[in-house]
Amino acid sequence: MAAHDPYSALRFREYRAFLVGMAAVFVATQIQSAVLGWQVYELTGDPLSLGLVGLAEAVPFLGLTLVGGWAADRVDRRWLTLSSLLAVAASGAALLVLSLAGPRSAWPLYAAQALAGVGRAFFRPATSALSADLVPREHYLNAATWRSSIFHATMVVGPALGGALLAAGGAGVAYGTVVVLSLGGLVSLSAVAPRPRAPVGEPGHLLADLGDGVRFVFGHPLLLGAMSLDLFAVLFGGATALLPVFARDVLHAGEVGFGFLRAAPAVGSVAMSIALARSGPFRRAGAALLWCVALFGVSWIAFALSRSYALSALILAVGGALDSVSVVLRSTLVQLETPREKMGRVAAVNSFFIGSSNELGAFESGLAARLLGTVTSVVFGGTMTLVTVALVAWRAPVLRRLRNIR
Repeated sequence: MAAHDPYSALRFREYRAFLVGMAAVFVATQIQSAVLGWQVYELTGDPLSLGLVGLAEAVPFLGLTLVGGWAADRVDRRWLTLSSLLAVAASGAALLVLSLAGPRSAWPLYAAQALAGVGRAFFRPATSALSADLVPREHYLNAATWRSSIFHATMVVGPALGGALLAAGGAGVAYGTVVVLSLGGLVSLSAVAPRPRAPVGEPGHLLADLGDGVRFVFGHPLLLGAMSLDLFAVLFGGATALLPVFARDVLHAGEVGFGFLRAAPAVGSVAMSIALARSGPFRRAGAALLWCVALFGVSWIAFALSRSYALSALILAVGGALDSVSVVLRSTLVQLETPREKMGRVAAVNSFFIGSSNELGAFESGLAARLLGTVTSVVFGGTMTLVTVALVAWRAPVLRRLRNIR
């Protein structure tokens, strides 16, 4: 058996350029998300407003992401990536202008974030499908691991940098940095060669084409189980949107402390991603996925009950490490189980699940905090994550029995 090469995907020049561009974009979006959450909570003092930030992005994103997946299977994926990134950058530019003018209401900020949702509806499926074009199939697991580690590294840098920029120069400086990083990502992704789509047969009815990815996922219990696990676990268990409330009102930390708290899950994720890249394939991938998501729910319960800043940051880091396993395994399964001509549409369904759990999860967190109280709502969410794992393990035995994936 050939020795495992932990850097196999990085040996492809275009994939390296892709990762550099994605890193710049990810840092920009993490800064924007962290600063916008703090800014909105300062304006309103209402945890529900943090949920509305997620809802503002989720509505256009979820409404258009299947169209984005269809486009990724019909047009040049590199062109679609660059075009959609311009819309994401325009969102940061709008927030910059609004912040320099001194917003008196959160509603214009929600509108700017909605523009980001439009761009990401096309950007996410396009980049997910494009990444599969840049490395051979046998390197998909390694490529997904490095993509995850880059993403989670930016989740360390982005929120911490956002908090520091907010404290040093205010929201205007932070959003100016977002614009510069987005344009830098555009330049780096331009180094990837055009990827014209191969003919995929005569186009059918548009609605039928849009639903093709949905039918494919629902016809494959392994993919459906993995995506459902992520959807409901993060929808209920992830309470990242409430971190401004915990930082300011529970743990009594300032802007910089909030930035490091927001970055803490990614510290654990980066460590786990590096370990996964060096360890090679899982021996019991399904069991590992289920256990990690269950412990992820437990970590949020522990975080809600903590009153120590250091302990809270440590718990978030552990939760991030557990979540990293889910991200790598789900991304690899999507690429391995999906025909290339359907990759964009299936990636869009995956993005729909992720968007539902993250953006709608932010709204759910804000609403639950308004109704139940901040701490109680997070404990409830972690408990519902445990219930979700039990149901998926029962209803998707093919996922529970999954062993090696390559």
